[in-house]
Amino acid sequence: MKSSICIGGLLLTAALLSACQQDSAPMQSAPVPAISYITVATAEHNIDTKMQGRVVASRSAEVRPQVGGIVLQRVFEEGSTVEQGQLLYQIDPATYQSAYNEAKASLNSAKASLETAQLKSERYANLLKFEGVSQQDADDAHATYLEAKADIEKYQAALATASINLEFTKVTAPISGHIGISKVTVGALVSAGQSTALATIRTLDPIYVDMTKSSKELLKLRKMMNESGITQGTTDVSLTLEDGSEYGSVGQLKMQEVSVDPSTGSVTLRAEFPNPDGILLPGMFARTRVNDAVDKNAILVPQQGVYHAATGEAYAYVIDDKNLVEKRILETTNAVDNKWLIASGLSVNDKLLVEGSSKVRPGSEVKPIEVKMDTNGSMVTLTEPTKDTSAMQGGV
Repeated sequence: MKSSICIGGLLLTAALLSACQQDSAPMQSAPVPAISYITVATAEHNIDTKMQGRVVASRSAEVRPQVGGIVLQRVFEEGSTVEQGQLLYQIDPATYQSAYNEAKASLNSAKASLETAQLKSERYANLLKFEGVSQQDADDAHATYLEAKADIEKYQAALATASINLEFTKVTAPISGHIGISKVTVGALVSAGQSTALATIRTLDPIYVDMTKSSKELLKLRKMMNESGITQGTTDVSLTLEDGSEYGSVGQLKMQEVSVDPSTGSVTLRAEFPNPDGILLPGMFARTRVNDAVDKNAILVPQQGVYHAATGEAYAYVIDDKNLVEKRILETTNAVDNKWLIASGLSVNDKLLVEGSSKVRPGSEVKPIEVKMDTNGSMVTLTEPTKDTSAMQGGV
């Protein structure tokens, strides 16, 4: 019995000594996590606007007859290039030739009547001096002469009209360009002022692209142009085709409509593109990018350094001078490739955390490692972290 009590006492004493030794040992702190950061800096950024557009011919003319008749001949190939003044259709000229001949004959007859009336008026004027004729007869002869003279002008005008109508039987191209499908065939009856065009000619080189921009965006751009560091952009316009490919030539912004479409609240802008190969055709849909302005003090940061809350609010982690993490609320403008354009929330020389966010929270102490983003979007280390020996120290 005594031996049992002794053994129990010894075990109790050993347990108490072990507890004392554990209490006297110092507590080891959790290791400080290493994170990567970039130094925020300004960069020149092109402020571009992406818009949808439609391709429009730079010139378009519908070919219509100016006189009526039967189409005798079509003298062009559909889809070919025609020159201004080139003959396209021949309308039956028979009736117009007859009208021209009749007008010409009437003019010749009027000229003969004028000569007779002039001689008679002059003769009666001489006889009146010797009272060979009465004053009334002399006046009537002179009035007949004046009337015959006026008839000359009337018949000359009639002949000119007949000549014009005869010429209109030859339907020519009003502009140079590519002519489309003919809407009439040989033997068709056409009339002056008909609603259906015979064909349509379009000039495709150069060619236009009409784009639309909301009036709200225009006001925003004008306000932005008043800010420091914002300068006017170029007039260059790039084009993306329907299949996603980039058009090979750069266009130029030519004009902006001076009124807003009340039904859409948008303004039309027009760009001109060279189109020597005829790739762009009227009616095509395209996406455009226009360089509106240049921001020489833009702040662009990697997208991996910007986070979004469930509410959509953007935020980031910044490292202060004491290597403590601080949460910043950001206002982003738009994404530029793999970066965010920052409107507010970050300043030049801020240390933006880009890797290791899962290891920290606001107020955490960190080991900062400076990195930079290369052209491929990968982070390249610039500085190595300093060794923390505090975790290696212990007490006895």
